[in-house]
Amino acid sequence: MGELTPYICVADARRAIDWYVGVLGAEVVVEPIVMDDDGRIGHVELAVGGGRWMMSDVFESVGIAAPDPSRGAAVSLHLEVDDVDAVCARVTADGTTLDRGPEDNPPVGRVAVFRDPFGHRWFLNQRLD
Repeated sequence: MGELTPYICVADARRAIDWYVGVLGAEVVVEPIVMDDDGRIGHVELAVGGGRWMMSDVFESVGIAAPDPSRGAAVSLHLEVDDVDAVCARVTADGTTLDRGPEDNPPVGRVAVFRDPFGHRWFLNQRLD
């Protein structure tokens, strides 16, 4: 059986890479592929622990669009982290508002929800022992 890996689109992939690395603690695992014609990022891969995602800039010509912040999120990205409170502290220090938590939610664990500056909704989860 295969894996399901989200492939997200953002309006400014360079800024998003910096945000995900600095705030979520992501690591760039596949360096950005930069398009020769206009310098946009066509592909990059990031990871936090075992959670991995792919990302690109907007490419309207082929129907690749960033989320519309005036609408609700159609998809939430679930990310398991070691310390929800620490990640939330970095998220809020950056000026992003939490939608929920951090809070204990047995049997799921410690959780928090926020929408990043690029319009993507994240559900953070820390398993409790």
